[in-house]
Amino acid sequence: MSSADRHTRIAIIGAGFGGIGAAIRLRGAGHRDFLVFDRGDEVGGTWRDNSYPGCACDVPSHMYSFSFARNPGWSRSFSPQPEIWAYLRRCADGIRPHLRLGHEVHAAAWDPAARLWRIDTSHGAYTAQVLVAAGGPLTEPSIPDLPGLADFGGETFHSARWRHDLDLTGRRVAVIGTGASAIQFVPQIAPRVGALTLFQRTPAWVLPRRDRRISAVERRLFRSAPFTHWLLRAGVYWGRELQATAFLRPALMRFGQAMARRHLRRSIADPVLRERLTPSYTMGCKRVLLSNDFYPALDRANVDLVTEPITRVTAGGVVTADGREHPADTIVFGTGFHVTDLPMAQTIRGADGRTLAEHWAGGMSAFRGIAVTGFPNLFLLLGPNTGLGHNSVVFMIECQLTYVLGALRHLDTAGVAAIEPRPDAQRAYNAALDRAMDGTVWTSGGCRSWYLDADGRNSTLWPGYTWSYWLRTRRFDAAAYRPVPARTPAAEEAR
Repeated sequence: MSSADRHTRIAIIGAGFGGIGAAIRLRGAGHRDFLVFDRGDEVGGTWRDNSYPGCACDVPSHMYSFSFARNPGWSRSFSPQPEIWAYLRRCADGIRPHLRLGHEVHAAAWDPAARLWRIDTSHGAYTAQVLVAAGGPLTEPSIPDLPGLADFGGETFHSARWRHDLDLTGRRVAVIGTGASAIQFVPQIAPRVGALTLFQRTPAWVLPRRDRRISAVERRLFRSAPFTHWLLRAGVYWGRELQATAFLRPALMRFGQAMARRHLRRSIADPVLRERLTPSYTMGCKRVLLSNDFYPALDRANVDLVTEPITRVTAGGVVTADGREHPADTIVFGTGFHVTDLPMAQTIRGADGRTLAEHWAGGMSAFRGIAVTGFPNLFLLLGPNTGLGHNSVVFMIECQLTYVLGALRHLDTAGVAAIEPRPDAQRAYNAALDRAMDGTVWTSGGCRSWYLDADGRNSTLWPGYTWSYWLRTRRFDAAAYRPVPARTPAAEEAR
């Protein structure tokens, strides 16, 4: 393969929602010179990797999809993982010639002399003028470093790497974690395991899941009269936006907490168990969970909820702070992902040779959550402070794609090789974010969540309504960026 074949104008890392959406929007804008790299053998990202029993979305289906690739055929109001993955594969059909599946990106470094990105993959080196990092925050499973784990005599795996080859029937299973994944797979496996011990560090606020089957009549209507589908999507969007008010004004969360307590009372008869499942922090401080079958699963005779902290793992089980050993032959980790310490940040090097992780040693930050000072022509999708607690991150991705397309148009018209945010613009932007975050439930709700980094800063979520993020990203703000001049003839020869 020639060096010309190894160069592309735009390189996209990741073929999940972000990478597929970027490819579709690029083609729609007339771009043809781009490649999408993904380590998997198929597209889908999080929705390819997470295939645990009961895996489903907790954002309504019609909003958890692209506005430019609507799907009127969702079978349920909250889609199961197989449907979402199938949807993403269909979306990718039009951009498959641009895909480089099975290409794991080991490193990407900006070459200041050549004014381009040098990308090292499992299938060799590539170069690109622009790098779009669409790896997503829910990519690398986080497994706690428990003493003795290496000596465990049974099977261990993370929910994001589910062992479908392992029959759990009759096994003694220890589930560590009670977050968004665990509340979905625990009810699925509880009826067939011999015993299930669920280790809970902090209880979650759980609301009923308003899920229902979407009838064939409704689906036909959405197909034959597309405006009805748009109206439904708009209704879902604004309903979700209304919920954001309580996250921004935590006093309003008392109404949601009352609903959650009523849900708990109706589901769990044992007052002692109810008490152990009742959070002491304000709803929304941690991720609010949706489930109709999690609480009933905990009421089963073969399920035991353990709230004592784990101290170590032995060859035959898990030991807690009260000295009790809980026998197990299988450990399933439902312990989330590396979110505030993104592994991808360790592989991307900027103009000064330092990695993104090194730049972020004091906490993640970016301009508009998309671009980072010192990293020319790098654009992040779902970067710092663009996650959500109330609405669909696909909407945020679409806002970012519009912004990136604006940046590409600016590169074409300004006659420069690259752009990066001005340091003062990035500092001012993040200072405003921190001020907006003050008083929200995430900083004042009385919990320690994965939304916060090691210094206690919320570097993951957007502190506002999504329409306000749309206002900030609908146009590329060139004045906030500094140019990198075009390549010199000598640099061209070096390339």
